[in-house]
Amino acid sequence: MPGEPSNLMCDTKHLPPEHSDVVIVGGGVVGLSVAFWLKKLEKRQGAIRVLVVERDHTYSKASTGLSVGGIRQQFSLPQNVQLSLFSVDFLRNINEYLAVVDGPPLDLQFNPLGYLLLASEKGAAVLETNVKMQRQEGAKISLMSPEQLQKKFPWINTEGVALASYGLENEGWFDPWSLLQGLRRKVQSMGVLFCEGEVTRFITSSNSMRNSDGEEVNLKRIHEVHVKMDNSLEYQPVECAIVVNAAGAWSGQLAELAGIGKGPPGTLEGTKLPVEPRKRFVYLWHCPQGPGLETPLVTDTSGVYFRREGLSNNYVGGRSPTEEEEPDPADLEVDHDFFQNKVWPHLAQRVPAFEALKVHSAWAGYYDYNTFDQNGVVGPHPLVVNMYFASGFSGHGLQHAPGVGRAVAEVLLGGCFQTIDMTPFLFSRFYLEEKVLEQNII
Repeated sequence: MPGEPSNLMCDTKHLPPEHSDVVIVGGGVVGLSVAFWLKKLEKRQGAIRVLVVERDHTYSKASTGLSVGGIRQQFSLPQNVQLSLFSVDFLRNINEYLAVVDGPPLDLQFNPLGYLLLASEKGAAVLETNVKMQRQEGAKISLMSPEQLQKKFPWINTEGVALASYGLENEGWFDPWSLLQGLRRKVQSMGVLFCEGEVTRFITSSNSMRNSDGEEVNLKRIHEVHVKMDNSLEYQPVECAIVVNAAGAWSGQLAELAGIGKGPPGTLEGTKLPVEPRKRFVYLWHCPQGPGLETPLVTDTSGVYFRREGLSNNYVGGRSPTEEEEPDPADLEVDHDFFQNKVWPHLAQRVPAFEALKVHSAWAGYYDYNTFDQNGVVGPHPLVVNMYFASGFSGHGLQHAPGVGRAVAEVLLGGCFQTIDMTPFLFSRFYLEEKVLEQNII
């Protein structure tokens, strides 16, 4: 479980190698997916030396293990729908991708019960537009009137609901911890190296050139990564050709370490990676008369969501806070009043049986929150030319990790995106102020 030492980490006490072609900073599901696809797509086995640096081998604060594990196609951007469609194929055929010789098969405990998104009169038109696009991309999504909703899910109070969208296949939830461990096991078998430590410094060189407008720009290249080992004041230098920033909620800080955003305001050099940790609460409750085994993951018009957990009338859920309600991300303490005041009233209004629920436990985790447009950042930095990003997914990194890892590996090995065009997700959009806004953030 998250927070417990992993038996797959027996090699992490060793020092990292002195040289690695690629250093991936962040050993969560996204970083591991990049490592997997780099090794899978390399032209010759063993051609690329990959090192994954992870500062917490227990994953006690990693977003992966603290996630509710949802996967859906109900997004507002075509690229996110495409990523989800690929990811669900990856998850359904997980042992074709991640099987290891003589290892037991992986069971991700995939529950294909769908997502049910509820919209008020105000949000109905947007929901309908989104579903039209999702269907064009190949997702099987049904629109439901309040009457149809009531008939299929009699436990729902449809008051205030004008329209609903329901995923008919390839949506639901799975066990994130199993995916994390499966990826770790597989990439280790492929020769990926692991190191427990924290990246504290980049050694770079710079080169001035003029752009097409005649302005002087400073190009930087990272030559060496300094890794501070656990329980030590020493650091270990690692020479490298490529750095992948998959540091999740801390990827903004890592980018700053490489000098990104340190230039004059309003310039490309002064443009920061706008990713920061945002704390999110997940609550687990019991309700004897709650919705039954066919219950999808429900997202209410209020933003409150819930799903079943297991077979014993347990449920997990929560709600993203408003900007004014954002909790201090300095620790992972749970605010129980937030459930009492901001979550439960909406749950009980939508599902009257939840009047009688009893909270059993709760935890908090981090979103790698992109404050600019709540979407991922994928691909190289325009000025720090050998730093590549895979971060900023604002809560959907876990479900998109298989496709994101493949996209980063494609652009790193081949110079361009090949299977899904992720060009709108490049870093340059922050400087150009071109938002790629994802509306369906849960």
